[in-house]
Amino acid sequence: MNSQAASGHIWLIFFFFTSSAKGNLETPSFQPGILYQYRYSLEVQLDYVSRLSLQGSRMRAEALVQVHLLWRNPAGEQLLQIQIQDLKVYHDSKHKKIQNVTGDPSTEVVLGKEDTEELQLPVFLHWKNGKVEGIYGDKGGRSQTLNLKQGLISLLQFQPHSGTATEEDVSGSCQVTYVVSEDSIVKTKDLQSCTRPKFGFTSVNKIFGVLWQPTSRSFYSVQGSLIQSVLSEESHIVSPTLKSSIGTKIMSRQQLELVSSSMPGPAETPGQSLHEALAGILEKHQPISTISEPFKRTCIQCPSLKTYLRTLGNRRVKMDVSKVSTTWQFHRFIQMLRGAKKRDVLQLLRKAPEKTVTFFIDAAVAAQSTASLAALSEFLDFSNKGQVPLLEQFLYAAAFSPRPSKELLRLVLDKLNGKELDPAIWETGIIVIGSLVGKLCRMKLCGLQVKKAMRRIFHQKSRNYEKTSRLAAAEILLDNEPLPMDLTNILLATRDLEAEMSKFLLSKIQTSLHSHHHPARKAMKEILKDPQINNYNYLSKAGSSSSFSGPLAVTDDMLSTFSLELLFTESGLLRKSVSGFMLRSHGHQLQAAQVSIEAQGLESVMGESNPEGEEEQELMAGMSAIFFDVQLRPIVFFQGYTDLMTKVLLSSGEPTSVVKGTVLLMDHEQAIPLQSGLQTVVKLQGALGLDISANIDMNLWEQESRTSVKTRGGLAIDFTAEIDAPFFQASVKSQTEAEASINFDTAVRFSGNPVLMCLQLREEQLPYREIFTISESSLNQNITVRKGRWGTIAGRELSLHRANSEMCKILLTEAKEQ
Repeated sequence: MNSQAASGHIWLIFFFFTSSAKGNLETPSFQPGILYQYRYSLEVQLDYVSRLSLQGSRMRAEALVQVHLLWRNPAGEQLLQIQIQDLKVYHDSKHKKIQNVTGDPSTEVVLGKEDTEELQLPVFLHWKNGKVEGIYGDKGGRSQTLNLKQGLISLLQFQPHSGTATEEDVSGSCQVTYVVSEDSIVKTKDLQSCTRPKFGFTSVNKIFGVLWQPTSRSFYSVQGSLIQSVLSEESHIVSPTLKSSIGTKIMSRQQLELVSSSMPGPAETPGQSLHEALAGILEKHQPISTISEPFKRTCIQCPSLKTYLRTLGNRRVKMDVSKVSTTWQFHRFIQMLRGAKKRDVLQLLRKAPEKTVTFFIDAAVAAQSTASLAALSEFLDFSNKGQVPLLEQFLYAAAFSPRPSKELLRLVLDKLNGKELDPAIWETGIIVIGSLVGKLCRMKLCGLQVKKAMRRIFHQKSRNYEKTSRLAAAEILLDNEPLPMDLTNILLATRDLEAEMSKFLLSKIQTSLHSHHHPARKAMKEILKDPQINNYNYLSKAGSSSSFSGPLAVTDDMLSTFSLELLFTESGLLRKSVSGFMLRSHGHQLQAAQVSIEAQGLESVMGESNPEGEEEQELMAGMSAIFFDVQLRPIVFFQGYTDLMTKVLLSSGEPTSVVKGTVLLMDHEQAIPLQSGLQTVVKLQGALGLDISANIDMNLWEQESRTSVKTRGGLAIDFTAEIDAPFFQASVKSQTEAEASINFDTAVRFSGNPVLMCLQLREEQLPYREIFTISESSLNQNITVRKGRWGTIAGRELSLHRANSEMCKILLTEAKEQ
C-alpha cells in the first residue's frame, strides 16, 4: 500500500472513531498576514466492472496549494487568493502487455507550457462561514484547466453544523448531508439529486439506457477555525441496463493536508466592499461559475462524410443488414452524419448506389441532426410513387428512433399533410405517428386520455365495436396499471359477453395473478377478496380461448417472458393468435416482439355456419407485428375467396418481407463531472440490423395452415467512458457483437374439436464477440491495449408450455407418418 492510500485509511478510521461526539464547530476562517500551504493530491481511476485481466487507467497529480486572506469584513465574509504550485502528474500503467506504445515510457506526464501557466494563475474565492459565495479570476484559457481549480475550491465548501442543505459546487446544485463531530465533519453528497447545465441525451425507453450508481463522501478535520485536512472520495458505476457486465467503474479521490501555517503572507487589501477589494487586485474581476461546464472531446481521427464522398464512386456495394459488419458501418455513418453539413448529406443520398440508399436513410434519421433532417426533407418526395420503398423506409426509421425529437415528428407530419399519397404510405404514416405519440405516452404525457378512450370502446358507450377491438381495449387497460374499477368492470362485463370472449378475458386475468411482474396483479388480488366476485359464476367459463405467460430466459440483468393468447370463434375456429416476447430489466420493460395472426370468415370455407345473430364476415387472413414497441403495417395474406384460391394455386412459396433495415436502439451520452474537476463522458450506442420475413401456407383440403416468421439480425453495441484533463486523456471501451437467427413456426389444424395448434420457436447457433480497449494519451506517451473474447452459443428449440408440447407431438407425429 502506498503512503497516500495509507494516509487516507488512517483518516477514515479517525473520522469513524470520533463520530459519536456531535456538536457545532467554530466558524471557519483564515487569518490575515499568514501564507497557508497545503499539500494537494488528486487521483482518478477508470476501470471495467467485470474482472478482466485487462487493467484500467490510473492518473494521479500532486501539487502545493497556497492560500492567503486578502480581505474580510465583520460579517464573516473573506476574500481568499488560491494558487496551485509545483504540479506533477503521474500515469500509473499496470498493463502487462502493451500494444502500440509510442514515446517515453516514463510514468511522469509531461505538462505543456500553456497548461502549466494557466494552472498557476491564481483564483479568488469569496468565502463566508465555509460556504463558497463566488469565484473570481481570469475567464480566459481552457475550460478543463478552470474545472480543476473549481474542483479544488469545492473542497473548501462545508458547514460547521449537522444537517441537510442544497449546495452549488463543481458537481452542480446538489443535496448534501453533514454529520458534525468533535473536530471533524462527514459530508455526503447525493449526486443523483444534482442539477446542471443540459448536456447529452438518452433513449426514451430506459431499458436501452444506462444504470448510474454514484457515491460521494468527504471527511474534514478542523482544529479551531482552521481546516487541517480534507479527504474526498467518490465513485461511479455506469453500465448498459441490459448488460451490466460490460460496465465501467470511475473512482476519484482528493486529499488536502495542511503543511504550514507559520509563513508570513501579504497584507490585507483595503476596501469597504468585496468589489472594491477585487478592483484593487484585478483590472477586470470576472465572476466564474462554481459549476463546471460540460464539454465534448474533439475527435481528431474520426472520418468525415466529405472525405467519404470523394471515394463513393469507387466503392463496391455489398450490404447484408443481418450481418454485424453492416451494423458497425451503421455506427460509423451515424457519427459522420452528426458532424456533416446538409449539402454533403444530400449529396450522399442522391449519389449513393441504389441498393444502399435505404441504409443511408436509416443512418440519417438515426443521426437526427438538423442538417441530416433538412437533407431528408429535400430528398424525399411523398407525392412520387417511384419513391414508395424509400418513403416507407424513412417512416419506419422515424418510428424506431430511440429519442425522437420535435423536429423529426414535425418532418413526418409535414410530409404526410395535404398530399395524395400511396395507400400503403398513408397507412404506414398513421401507424408511425401513433408510435411516436406512444413514446410520449410512456413519458406519462397522455395516459389519462388513452384510458378513457379504451373504457368507452370496451363498454360500447357511444357505439358498437367489433369483438377484437373491444378485447384490444380491455388488454390495454389490463396491461397499464389498471384501476380497481377497471378490473371490477371487466369481470362484471364477462357475464354478458359471448363464451369465447369471456373465456379469453378470464384466462388473461388469471395469467396476471400468476405473473409476479404483471401491473394488474396487486389490484387483482385485492378485488378477489370480495366473495361476490371470486366465485364460480364469474371465474369459471366454458370455451377454448386461453391466455398464457411464462418465463423464457433469465440473466443477472434481464427476464424475458413468452406469452400466447388464443381467441376462438363460437364455432371453434381460430379467430386470432398473439405470440409475444417481453423483456424486463431493472424495473423497465419492452415489447421485444409480438406476432399476431388473424383470420375471419373461415366458417364458410370449412362448412361451418355462423353463430346465431352474427353477420357473415368476409374471408380474410393477415398478420401484424410489433418489434421493439413499434407497430408495423399489417400484412394481408389473402382477402376474399377468389384471392385465397389464386394464392393457393399460384403461390410461389416465397416469403413476404415484413421489415428490412438497420435501427438505432440505444443512444445515450452523459457527462459526469467529478468532484476533482475532471469530467467523464459516458456514451452508449447500440444498433440492430433486421431482416424479418413471413410466409403462410393454407391447405384447404387438409384444413390446415402453416405460418413461418424468420428473423435474422446483427447486433452491435459500443459502450465507452472517457476522462479528460488538460494534460491527460483516457478511455475504456467495450464492444459487443452477435448475429442471431430465430424461426417462429405455427401449425394449425382446423378439422377436429378442439382445434390443434403447434408453436415452434427455434434459435440457430449464435456467434458473439466482445472487444475491450483501453486508450491513454499525453504529451509524452500514447497507449492502446486491446483484449477480446468470443464464442458460440449452441442453437436450441425453446419449450413454451406443456399444452403446446402435447399438441406439437400429435401434429408432428402425424406429419412424419404421412
